[in-house]
Amino acid sequence: MSNKILTANRLSDGLVVYLKGSNIWTTSLRDAAVARDDATEAKFLETGSAAVSANHVVDPYLVDVADNGEGFHPIRFREAIRAKGPTVETRHASGSPR
Repeated sequence: MSNKILTANRLSDGLVVYLKGSNIWTTSLRDAAVARDDATEAKFLETGSAAVSANHVVDPYLVDVADNGEGFHPIRFREAIRAKGPTVETRHASGSPR
């Protein structure tokens, strides 16, 4: 069984978020809770589904992660990019860079 975290995008600003605990989301992958068994994975997905119903996040899904000795990191390249943030400059409505 591999280690997994739950990720989604926050509806209020579109940022990538990770499930930290029961109904708590964080933008830091380092703070994400890690599922190590099927029961915890199912619980994570239930929490994600409830957060979708409450209009907090969109598209929650599980991501395989590995421990590199300094913490967990995504195995897939796509998820590593998502964890590092936008790859293009973003602007607020006022036009100033983030």
